[in-house]
Amino acid sequence: MKLHVVFLIFTAASVLGFCHGGKLRKNFYDETCSCAEDIVQKATWDHVSANPAVPARLLRMHFHDCFVRGCDGSVLLNSTGNSRAEKEAVPNLTLIGFDVIDDIKAKVEDACPGVVSCADILALAARDAVSFQFKKSMWEVLTGRRDGTVSLMSEASANIPSPFMNLNQLKKNFANKGLNLHDLVVLSGGHTIGVSHCSGFRSRLFNFTGKGDQDPSLDPAYAEFLKKQCKDASDSTTVVEMDPQSALDFDSNYYSTVLKHKGLFTSDAALITNNASTKIVKELVETQDFFTEFAQSMKRMGAIQVLTGTAGQIRKRCWVVNS
Repeated sequence: MKLHVVFLIFTAASVLGFCHGGKLRKNFYDETCSCAEDIVQKATWDHVSANPAVPARLLRMHFHDCFVRGCDGSVLLNSTGNSRAEKEAVPNLTLIGFDVIDDIKAKVEDACPGVVSCADILALAARDAVSFQFKKSMWEVLTGRRDGTVSLMSEASANIPSPFMNLNQLKKNFANKGLNLHDLVVLSGGHTIGVSHCSGFRSRLFNFTGKGDQDPSLDPAYAEFLKKQCKDASDSTTVVEMDPQSALDFDSNYYSTVLKHKGLFTSDAALITNNASTKIVKELVETQDFFTEFAQSMKRMGAIQVLTGTAGQIRKRCWVVNS
């Protein structure tokens, strides 16, 4: 990607991030908890060192948080007696890593009680988990988010993009959050790490149009491989790497995979059904271009509908609102 194009994208991303983010800024906790980001990074890296699956888990959790009520930590809340929380929505039933966030929060609370939001901890931890591989921060996280006090299962189901969506549906979903086609393609690159249950793609293998057929856009050899992994059309327990042979490495291999018609989800295959999105996919095969653009799109996503100033609260425990 040429330098001037990157600059234009960077500028647009910065402006939109500012508009969405309001009072988010660098080093927000310098005066109130100067060690906060160091504590988050160390605790996160300790968890990744013990379990290399953590980066994919926290990146997905951050994404799911931001697409529902903005990046306010609402995905972390437990259900209450009269309200079912986001955690119980189908897209979130396979989220893992809440214990990691709770552990990081406890460490931050020990140092600076009631200062650092769960929303900021999740945003920082997602970045730091992915960055562990490189031993440097892969994108900038502006801070100053406050925590929401509402978490509704119905809103998660309605707002989180589905792996079964086509390109027009995805574009509309992302546009509702102030994100464009470029962001959609770039953030889909998060699928370069992690796994999926067969339920996320089995319809492509066994019943694509309701006639027991296979998705014709899926590479036939890859489809046969997947059928050997997933026992049958009802298999919902087996997991498969989203980026074959590279599921623990944050890299640009995902885009090469998509271009070979080996994207796991319908939403992955959708990226090459349009000339504009296909062009972006081809550009992002270059690793450095992907890293540069992912950094900017994550900054934009991390600023969606954030609560700042006196809005929301700083939750003492991430799974429950303050009493």
